[in-house]
Amino acid sequence: MSKIILIMTDTQRADMLGCYQETGLKTPFLDTLASESMRFTKAYNTQPVCGPARSAIFTGLFPHSNGITTNSVSLYGNVKTIGQRLKDYGYHTAYIGKWHLDGGDYFGLGTCPEGWDPDYWYDMKNYLEELPNDERLRSRKEQTMLEEPISSDFTFGHRVSNKAIDFLEKHTTEDYLLVISYDEPHHPSLCPEPYASMYKDYTFPVTPNIFDYLDGKPEYQKQWAGKKLNENPSDMEIKSQFFFGCNTYIDSEIGRVLRTIKDYADDALIIYTSDHGDFLESHHLTGKGPAAYDEITKIPLLIKCKGIVEGNTIYKYPVSHIDLVPTIMDFAGLKIPQWIDGQSLLQGLKNHTIRVNDCIFIEFERYEIDHDGFGGYQPLRGVYDGRFKLVLNLLCSDELYDLEEDPYEINNLIDNTAYFDIRSQLHNRLLRWQNDTRDPLRGYYWANRSWCRESVYDPWNHTGMTRQREHEEYETRQLDYDTGLPMKKAVRPK
Repeated sequence: MSKIILIMTDTQRADMLGCYQETGLKTPFLDTLASESMRFTKAYNTQPVCGPARSAIFTGLFPHSNGITTNSVSLYGNVKTIGQRLKDYGYHTAYIGKWHLDGGDYFGLGTCPEGWDPDYWYDMKNYLEELPNDERLRSRKEQTMLEEPISSDFTFGHRVSNKAIDFLEKHTTEDYLLVISYDEPHHPSLCPEPYASMYKDYTFPVTPNIFDYLDGKPEYQKQWAGKKLNENPSDMEIKSQFFFGCNTYIDSEIGRVLRTIKDYADDALIIYTSDHGDFLESHHLTGKGPAAYDEITKIPLLIKCKGIVEGNTIYKYPVSHIDLVPTIMDFAGLKIPQWIDGQSLLQGLKNHTIRVNDCIFIEFERYEIDHDGFGGYQPLRGVYDGRFKLVLNLLCSDELYDLEEDPYEINNLIDNTAYFDIRSQLHNRLLRWQNDTRDPLRGYYWANRSWCRESVYDPWNHTGMTRQREHEEYETRQLDYDTGLPMKKAVRPK
């Protein structure tokens, strides 16, 4: 039997789990899972905002390839999710929880997309439709927890867990992919007692980059920080009672699910991750958005599977959400499709000394199509090799960080000639990735930067190549423009 379970949260930094860093936050169930899993210490999302991050997790394509480069837009019509792919091979595929890939607003359309079991579909709109209007209003406000205690039954997370437990108990003899996607601890961070008051007097540990005044950093980050740059953070206390309480609460809900998995699917491949983090005042910034700093791009990733993964091991090489789809397909014994951007981590799961990726990539275009704020259009492309991180901000200045010497990414080395070779190597790798993945924003301007004016690309013709799509599991081979016949090579002179 082949059982695959993917559990994810929203807005949960790696250092919000005790197994990653001791901060005083309690996550006992995820910490126990970590002791039975491989823990990835350099795992990253592809874009630090909800929809795009999730699009990579569930398609194996970068946001610029699958169509979701911002919140509130949908996948391209020819893009298939891992649910659709596994269903075609006889798997029972069920998705329970936050989706964010259908082009609807924050809560979704409430409609099961192709590839998933409609009997178990349950997104945030479905949850809200269960509530009368007055309770809907209460469900969207942190103030609710100050007015009167709420029960677990009232929260989205508890209802998601209930449906997941029902699935696990009823489908013990099938091959399946089960996705359990919580909105918590994302705002409004609803949680019952004792969690709601557990961190009333708690302060999250500050890091040196709360003193990053963004000197030598891109101008847009200073605009983002705004008046905070005039504040002295020496006496700063990072407090967020309900957010941190909900972090521990959702750990307890995951614990309910993990207990059921132990009873009914103990040999399953279990993947746990989150979509992105939150700055929590680092770099004088809040929330998440157009940046590649670790606080919002580095995410927790735990993978457990008896007989394959040795428990309590650490994988120290860079990996990405983009690698999850090929890993799942490889585990299931299926051929990894040609039109997939990531790499299978299966060999790394079997042997933590095997490095799968030479580097990983991060992008950004826009926070949300519905909103005019959040900096608007902020095209970013980044590459990280496990030590150095190069970030190109198309409309602004660029960044280079040495995370071994400067783990809090305070010192921008982009104009430091001592790093000429590593900067050039990462730059070339990034440009090659843009070409390989058919990045629609690729062009000479990514090569012709202020610190690297000698572009190898023709400003008008770029590389002079055509790069047609190869998605032949679900569509016929594309036709060559010059012949009208099926193309022989997808990449060729144009």
